[in-house]
Amino acid sequence: MYQPPHFVEDRLEVQHALIIENPLGLLISNGSRGLSADPVPFVLDPDRGPLGTLRAHIARANRLWQGQDPKSEVLIVFQGPQHYVSPGWYPTKQEAGRVVPTWNYVTVHAYGHLTVIEDTAWLKAQIEALTLGQEQAQAQPWSVDDAPDAYIAAQMRAIIGLEIRIDRMIGKVKVSQNKAEADRRGVAQGLDATDTDTAQAMATWVRQYGQV
Repeated sequence: MYQPPHFVEDRLEVQHALIIENPLGLLISNGSRGLSADPVPFVLDPDRGPLGTLRAHIARANRLWQGQDPKSEVLIVFQGPQHYVSPGWYPTKQEAGRVVPTWNYVTVHAYGHLTVIEDTAWLKAQIEALTLGQEQAQAQPWSVDDAPDAYIAAQMRAIIGLEIRIDRMIGKVKVSQNKAEADRRGVAQGLDATDTDTAQAMATWVRQYGQV
C-alpha cells in the first residue's frame, strides 16, 4: 500500500479499534487455486501475540481453507470510513483554482499466516464471541444459546475455523490532514452538509486528525 508519511497510523490501539469497529475484513490469499479475496467477519483477540490474533469461521464448502501453504502469508484488509472530497469544499479554490478532487479513507492491513481449526470448542467460542460483539447493541440481544443445541451442532459441522496471528500491520488514515487549516475545516463542513452516515463518520475523522 502506498504510504506517504503524513497518512501513517501506527498506534496499535487505533488499529485495533478500527478492526473491532469494522470486523468484516477482506481476506486475500494465494493457495493452490490461485489468488482469492473473501469477505469474512473477524474477531480480534488483542492480547494473544504482540499485535493480536484474528479469528473467523467460513463455510466448510468454501474451498478457501484447502490448499493453503502454511508458509504463505495472507492479508486481511479492514476498511473504515471513506468518502469523496469535492474541490468546492476548499476555500483556497477561490484564490487560484489549483485544486482537484480526492478521496478520504481509513484502512488497516493485517498480515499473518493462516491456521485451519476444526476443534468444536474453539468453533463454539468463536461464534459466541462474534455474535456477542454484534448483538450487544440490540434492544433484545440474541444469543447462540437461544437456538436449540442440536441445531447449533448441525450448523457447526458445516463450518471451519480460521486463525491468523498478526505478524505485521499497516494503518493508513487519509483524512485531509495534509491540507491547509482552512481547507480541512472546509472539508469537515462539506461532509456535514452531505447528510449521510458515511459522510458524518468521515467528518469526525477529519476533525480529529485535522484539529479543526
